[in-house]
Amino acid sequence: MGFCSRAGGRCGRDRAVSENGKGNGSDTQLAPRELRQRLMRLSPRQRVDALLDVAEARALVRSMPAEDLYVTIQELGLADSTELVQLASPGQFRAFVDLGGWRRDALDAHAVLTWLRAARGGVDDTGEFLRKLHGLDLEVLEILLREFVEVHDLEENPDVNPAGMTMETPEGRYLVEIKAEGVEMSAVRSLLNDLIAENPFEAVRLLEAVRWEIPSELEETAYQFRRGRLQDMGFPSLEEAVSLFSRVDVAPSPASAARAGLAPTTAHVDYLEAAFRGLTMVEAVNAEDELREVASAALVADLADPGDLDAVRHASETVRDYLSLALEHLTGADPERATDVLRDTPLRRIFQTGFSLTLQLKFRADRLAKAPGAMREGVLMVLPEEAAALSALRQKRPRRALRVEGAEPVPFRSRRELAATEALLARAEAQVQVFRGVLGGTDDSAREALARFGVPLETLGLERLFAAVVAMAVLEERADARPVPLGRVVELGQRLFEGAPEAPRLRTSAAERALKGLEPAVAPEAHAELRRLVTLTLSRLLEELGTPWLQDGRLEPVASAVLPMESSPLP
Repeated sequence: MGFCSRAGGRCGRDRAVSENGKGNGSDTQLAPRELRQRLMRLSPRQRVDALLDVAEARALVRSMPAEDLYVTIQELGLADSTELVQLASPGQFRAFVDLGGWRRDALDAHAVLTWLRAARGGVDDTGEFLRKLHGLDLEVLEILLREFVEVHDLEENPDVNPAGMTMETPEGRYLVEIKAEGVEMSAVRSLLNDLIAENPFEAVRLLEAVRWEIPSELEETAYQFRRGRLQDMGFPSLEEAVSLFSRVDVAPSPASAARAGLAPTTAHVDYLEAAFRGLTMVEAVNAEDELREVASAALVADLADPGDLDAVRHASETVRDYLSLALEHLTGADPERATDVLRDTPLRRIFQTGFSLTLQLKFRADRLAKAPGAMREGVLMVLPEEAAALSALRQKRPRRALRVEGAEPVPFRSRRELAATEALLARAEAQVQVFRGVLGGTDDSAREALARFGVPLETLGLERLFAAVVAMAVLEERADARPVPLGRVVELGQRLFEGAPEAPRLRTSAAERALKGLEPAVAPEAHAELRRLVTLTLSRLLEELGTPWLQDGRLEPVASAVLPMESSPLP
């Protein structure tokens, strides 16, 4: 099947140009759309120049979707885009305020005033400015005035004498104090002058409403009007948007049709781009409509503001990542199949497939966090790399942790990334079993063992804890979680290190003694991870302590930063 249009019309292949070369009517609609697409591919500066450097600039600007104009204005900067704002229709201008004048559910009066300042042209354009002003909801104008003016009734208090800029209404009833400075004061004064000059009676009624209307009711009413218009732009209600992130059953990936004998590529493949390449023009147009709807729903579901371009970009990138991941799965990692999958499956369903692939790992991570022995003193019993992967997976929207300190987790883009995180998750599951075993296998034995270190587990750190476990296993060939006694530090160095200070080596027997002591305490299915951790820990001890030990025959107290040691020998 083809792609259904946003308006719910017939689907893509049914609307395409017929085989005899004659259009069925839909192809005539592609010209303005293609023009808009070409404009949006230009840089913001070039886009504005292209819109303005034509004889019928006003008509061209007003033919553009308000959302596209808003993006252009925001990308270039409002100060450099005032001519676009002034050429826009009242409906387009209202959309600008809907997108750029709110912070979630709160109207930003300063932002609205900035848009009004941009909309004001010369003296001859006052009528056009007022049409834009009256195109806004009356509640928006009232909230704006409440923010910037205070209306004094001279009949109630004829002696009022505010210190700031004031204006008296023509009939002498009200004194309007302007509570703004600089350019905002000038803008508010010009706004009031325009309203009074246009219709003094209505202006006075407006000021009376500003005095008595309840602010919360004004804002709620304005917000509901705005929400309805945003839905008309393609931004769904929160309830509908959240349903985008519903779990769906994911069928196994089909066998890949990749050519035999070719090594798999390590470069990222954008399966969504590959799918679009095979579409007809009409199919691509309808697919772009679907893509915009999915991205808008993702933006709303993340509680982001539709006017926040950074949030819009982030939502769009996330959607593309999930779609590419799903298409890779549904095509069996064969980009040549992507177009057929796109034709046969709604984009919303494809998105949910990609999201569901990541949910499978999230559910597994959540189960692990609840497993016996997984949490001690509020610390997840896995090493830092695995802990970062689990933390990223357990977010509301599962993410992939990056191996860069301080980097924010990112969406999954490929099955290779899913597989890598799945491997980290498997290691984390084994590490929980390893720590449970070496700490005695019960909650009581674990509490007793951790108490020997004298500091909270979060302060101690799991890497230092396991270093102590390995060191004691090297000494005693058994699992005994405790700081290394100072009286046995010399013996430990002798059992660990050999060679010259400039080329220290681990004794072969060190790993053998550690594994001999620890394997009986750990579940067999976790032995592979135990061996890996022992190898890593011994290598770290060699790197940090090998040379100092072989030089001096002792370990300085600073070594406790790597290997916990008791403050005095055991009796």
